[in-house]
Amino acid sequence: MAADPEFVAHCLELLASLGPCRARRMFGGHGIYLDDLMFALIAGEELYLKTDPHTQAQWEGAGSHPFVYSSSERTVQMSYWSAPEEAMESPAAMRPWARLALDAALRSRKAAPAARARRKKTAARGSGSS
Repeated sequence: MAADPEFVAHCLELLASLGPCRARRMFGGHGIYLDDLMFALIAGEELYLKTDPHTQAQWEGAGSHPFVYSSSERTVQMSYWSAPEEAMESPAAMRPWARLALDAALRSRKAAPAARARRKKTAARGSGSS
């Protein structure tokens, strides 16, 4: 179920302290971007923010829960956790959580090219040993 446009606008207002964020429809929800970096998503009527191993304990401590989806084959937990309830009240309350999410997204983007290079290197070694 797609998010209500008013809820999407509310989330964008909460996240505006980071800069001009935009929402893009995807998979029945919305991805939230700052420039070309996705750092949050909206599914149904819930905002989820990007996490990583550096920040996950903070989200758990705030009583947040992970975004999980199910396909016909499996259940997948993504690295996005629900925004703490109190953060949904004001941009000032959201600011530290939004910053954590943006930082996690930036770390993830930096790690992705290195991980792709390692996979290519491993695949190349494997294909040469026939």
